Formats: sequence, structure tokens, C-alpha cells
Amino acid sequence: MVFKHIFKAHVNWTLQEGETTTNTRGFSRKHNVNIENKDVGLEVSAAKMFRGDKALYNPEDLLLSALASCHMMSYLYVCSQNNIEVVSYTDNAEATLEVMSSGSGHFTSATLQPVVTIKDETKKDLALSLHKKANKLCFIANSCNFKIKHNAEVFVDNN
Repeated sequence: MVFKHIFKAHVNWTLQEGETTTNTRGFSRKHNVNIENKDVGLEVSAAKMFRGDKALYNPEDLLLSALASCHMMSYLYVCSQNNIEVVSYTDNAEATLEVMSSGSGHFTSATLQPVVTIKDETKKDLALSLHKKANKLCFIANSCNFKIKHNAEVFVDNN
């Protein structure tokens, strides 16, 4: 059985006084993104190297954070299925974007580096192996056309 879910986002950008879109340097990339049924919107821009505001989130940041977050939630789900008590989970994810001289580009890879702490020493190997299953379940990973690596570590909290 297949379940279909629709997600909606509203993107809003307006040309500011003194700006022009007749050249690539003449306008701000700053815009707002609002997600249906969410109270807080995001202020987004292009990445700094693409003439954006480095203080704001950019689509590339959001794609990588979506991938890392989705993997974490999938991982916690498969841990719960295997009765593994996770104490903490952190990830310092990285992704590589290649931009062609034409201006087009794509992500070529992402590396997730989850560091997980669990309670039960006897489940350490299982906890490490479950990253593969989580990747297979992850909606965002399943939507990506680039290689996703996992450099996972699992520690045990003996307290």
C-alpha cells in the first residue's frame, strides 16, 4: 500500500528599491519561506559564494540539514524497533556541491558523521549496523541522486 502526503511551501521575494534583475549583481537573494501550518517562517538567501547573505540559511544548508535530520529520525525509529535506548545523537554532516562554468550544479556527495551514545554495551554492534537500515528508510536519502556515506560511531553510557 502506498500513502501519498503533500507538503506545501510558500516562497516570497520582492524586488527592493534601487535593485534590478537586469544583471546578476543587481538584486538581493533574500526571501521568505513559509511552510503550511507552521507559525515561524524562514528567512533564506543564496549561499555567500552566490551573492547571498552569509548570515541566513540557504537552500544548500537546508538540503543537507534535511538529509541529516531525516537520517537521525529514521535511525531513532529503527533503534526503537530493536529496543536500543539512545541517550544522545549528534552529526556533523558535510556535502559537496559542484558548480559548472555554465552556472548549473549539483551535489556529488554527502557524508553523515553520526555519533551515537546508547545504554546497553551488548547492543553496540547492532546500533552501528542500523545506520544502513535507517538510510534505506530515510525519505530524503531516497530522494537524493548523489552518494551518501555514513561515518558513524557508537559509544556506551555506563552511568
